[in-house]
Amino acid sequence: MSNHLIVAPSPHVRDRVSTSSIMLDVIIAMLPAALVSVVVFGVRALVLICVCVASSVFFEYIFRLITKRTNTVGDLSAVVTGMLVAFNVPASLPIWMAVFGCLVAIVAVKQLFGGIGDNFANPAIVARIVLLISFSTHMTTWPLPNAYLNAAEVVSSATPLAILTKGGNVADVPPVINFLLGVRGGCLGETCALALIVGGIYLIVRKVITPTIPLTILGTAVVMSLLTGLDPVYQLLSGGMLLGAFFMATDYVTSPTREMGKLIYGIGIGVITMLIRAYGNYPEGMSFAILLMNIVTPHIDKAFNKMPFGGVSQ
Repeated sequence: MSNHLIVAPSPHVRDRVSTSSIMLDVIIAMLPAALVSVVVFGVRALVLICVCVASSVFFEYIFRLITKRTNTVGDLSAVVTGMLVAFNVPASLPIWMAVFGCLVAIVAVKQLFGGIGDNFANPAIVARIVLLISFSTHMTTWPLPNAYLNAAEVVSSATPLAILTKGGNVADVPPVINFLLGVRGGCLGETCALALIVGGIYLIVRKVITPTIPLTILGTAVVMSLLTGLDPVYQLLSGGMLLGAFFMATDYVTSPTREMGKLIYGIGIGVITMLIRAYGNYPEGMSFAILLMNIVTPHIDKAFNKMPFGGVSQ
């Protein structure tokens, strides 16, 4: 009697990988960029990161409590969202605006649509766009690297990307080594290319993400840079290109599942980003590109998903 055939719903094969373990890997991958941001922009960067993480966890906990749903703060996805929101704002952003961004990301984008797995777009991307549109002056005021060491009250500058794409004085653009080490103006998590690349490689080695989407985005950006007359090296290293390619465009929920779909998705992000950079009013187009392709993802999946055996076409 002990050998009865047990009939049970799927999944029949289980893995030790869980949502919390995946999110922990993402957090580890972001730590180098977080550390560099503190070194470059001072304790203000650490405060913003901590506030954003705490706010995101708090909003998720309270929302799930009020709506009487199983609390999901233990899966660490709110921590990842909080870090990404902090990575997408300048060090000088007022604390309350950062908290508002976390409210948008967690409540409006994530929880109101059902929580993790049901959001239509990357929460941190939407938060950045909402903050940029709502508080454009604060979101485009960039403290100079290490300005806190000079005890300057207000020190800001244009980002290298704005200079490169909007006709500024090219002589004001820092050398490539500054982009690699993060000694330049920009949002907290996007300045240090080496830290982002190390984090991206870590995610690929840990098989949290596949290289398809990041490489497709970056490759498309190079081609588009050459076609639009922009320097491809600076375009790859500036703005949120690496941060978006490795950490936000690869979100499981809002990116395609099949390889061909990922290629189309990555090409779309690369093309839209570079068109906005070259011809748009905003110097940075990565956030808008990822949001637009997030919305298109269900249609990409539908086009490339295989028909189940015995299934009927819709």
